[in-house]
Amino acid sequence: MVKGPGLYSDIGKKARDLLYKDYQSDHKFTITTYSPTGVAITSSGIKKGDLFLADVNTQLKRNNITTDMKVDTNSNLSTTITVNEPVPGLKAIISFKVPDQRSGKVELQYLHDYAGICASVGVDANPIVNFSGVVGTNISSVGADVSFDSKTGNLTKYNAGFSFSNADLIAALTLNDKGDTLSASYYHTVKPLTNTLVGAEVNHSFSKNENTITVGTQHSLDPLTTVKARVNNVGKASALIQHEWRPKSLFTLSGEVDTKAIDKSAKFGLALALKP
Repeated sequence: MVKGPGLYSDIGKKARDLLYKDYQSDHKFTITTYSPTGVAITSSGIKKGDLFLADVNTQLKRNNITTDMKVDTNSNLSTTITVNEPVPGLKAIISFKVPDQRSGKVELQYLHDYAGICASVGVDANPIVNFSGVVGTNISSVGADVSFDSKTGNLTKYNAGFSFSNADLIAALTLNDKGDTLSASYYHTVKPLTNTLVGAEVNHSFSKNENTITVGTQHSLDPLTTVKARVNNVGKASALIQHEWRPKSLFTLSGEVDTKAIDKSAKFGLALALKP
């Protein structure tokens, strides 16, 4: 486990990754190449039904500064500049998108042994200001996440969360959507040698008086092949297999069926990521 409580976005993250990461119903292809000067160029394409989307990302690292520039099929140019540790524990991130003049944002992240703070502000006349903070240790922590719209003078987001961890278990409780959604998650390492994991998430909506329950598991068949499965209380069952057929190059095949409507066609997704 890392030292310190981390950022607010880390609360419940391992359970979310176990239950939702890498599952998809689209076809995605990604290839990364490196120039002799160390510039990484990543080209991605994704097919969503009859729609095909693509983008090209260029990443340049120099000392502690990383610059990412991405162009997509809609001719948007997104730029992110990250400065790692100008002072110990601090990270500065500047991002903007052309031609969107309201997309500029400056973000600061600070990690301490007993706290994690993230603050961001939009670069325009009436910015949205976001602040999140966590206090505690790598065993237990509590935090909050708040956004303020300076144009309307309203709080657009206020969330709170609690996390508890030990060597093989992580539990989290969060209150989201302005207090309307209560979420509890559980992540457990059953067998480290085979990367066998189990996890669950329960969401309760107070306004709709509805519960959503998702449980999932992961297991490594061998050092290069991983299988995952999940099911929720509305009858959706999903599974995937991911194979690292060469170092850093992954092939992922996933599928989903509605167990309450077997007559409907199953959804299948395919992802191929190539790296030299």
